[in-house]
Amino acid sequence: MDIETSLDKLFSLHTFGIKLGLDNTIGFLNHIGNPQQELKTIHIAGSNGKGSTASFIASILQEFGLNVGLYTSPHFVKFNERVILNRKQIEDEYISSFINENENYIDENQLTFFEVTTAMAFQYFKEMKPDYCVIETGLGGRLDSTNVLNPLATVITTISLEHTNVLRDTIEQIAIEKAAIIKNNSKVYTGFLKKEAIDVVEKRCAETKNTIYRLKDFISEIDEQVSLVLEKGKQIEINPTLKGKYQKYNASLAALTISKTFLFKDEQKYLSGISKVLTNTGLQGRYEYYNKNPKIIFDSAHNPESIKSFLAEFSKEAANYKKRVLIFGAMRDKNISEMLKLLSSYFDEILVTEIQYERAAKPQDIKRLGDQMNIICNVITEPIKYIEEFKSRNEDECLVVLGSMYLLGEIKQQLLQGFT
Repeated sequence: MDIETSLDKLFSLHTFGIKLGLDNTIGFLNHIGNPQQELKTIHIAGSNGKGSTASFIASILQEFGLNVGLYTSPHFVKFNERVILNRKQIEDEYISSFINENENYIDENQLTFFEVTTAMAFQYFKEMKPDYCVIETGLGGRLDSTNVLNPLATVITTISLEHTNVLRDTIEQIAIEKAAIIKNNSKVYTGFLKKEAIDVVEKRCAETKNTIYRLKDFISEIDEQVSLVLEKGKQIEINPTLKGKYQKYNASLAALTISKTFLFKDEQKYLSGISKVLTNTGLQGRYEYYNKNPKIIFDSAHNPESIKSFLAEFSKEAANYKKRVLIFGAMRDKNISEMLKLLSSYFDEILVTEIQYERAAKPQDIKRLGDQMNIICNVITEPIKYIEEFKSRNEDECLVVLGSMYLLGEIKQQLLQGFT
């Protein structure tokens, strides 16, 4: 089975949708020998920032000379982006071999895409023998396929209302789902959580005999400057190459996690890992400049909280442009009305487009939501052509492509393939 056939097989498993529950995952992992039991892991959940924080952790550990596996989702352009070992993506041959060897079991048990992908990542890391693996949850936590680990550390970045059709509809209920990845006798690290969320996490930590470290207790801020206290009397200023103060928080949370879990002290390696996150992990789609003149920005802000973070940064340059255009797409389980309300204050024109994914909101439905709030949204059927033509616009215009990672992935892939 070649790589194209293998990936076709793998992507066809989306037909089975999202199956919340661990029975399939546990059964499949038993079938392949429970590779996850041999991994030393850091497990990360959160509504926003978990992919960036996971990448910062992996990057810093690499700068300390360690071999590090990194499992994140979704991918942007190529499936292999999901499973990385020290900058190197999983090989096509490994993917093909894994699917071929386990095809009968996958079919007989109707495994989902994420169940198979997660098991593949664990098996790959077991065979490659990294020193540590950084594992990002997919959706939620309690019933997520990654929730079969006994990690050295657990990180919860932020908690906001998301996936309410699956994770319930209050911050407290969503926090319960995410905090369920916390296991016994470990260490837990949190970003900035609302009181109802931190109360849930603290209760879970008490039940599981975990030490909890809150980011707010280890950073100091002066305007845009963020510094992290690594140990008493020592602090480092956090300046990632990624734009946005929220990325300073993500990098700080990553550094805190490593500092308290491994007791590493070399400040320069922390700073180097933070500054090299793009090259060390391939992280993309975070306030990413696709074109400089005129500015075309790609960002994967996909819910109200992340859009607020994006706009806090974008507001610093928005006044530089006479015209600001947005191409937008989102999953239908997000609070699209709130997202449009936030975005409409910053953009002169909002264009909505199709995403080829079963959970995606139809552009006509987004337009209809806009109409109900007197926010004009126009449907665009050829976003690639629009982006390419925008490159010839004046420097005082700006285009932002923002929303679901699946939207950015489709657009990036077509741009790379030269589709216009």
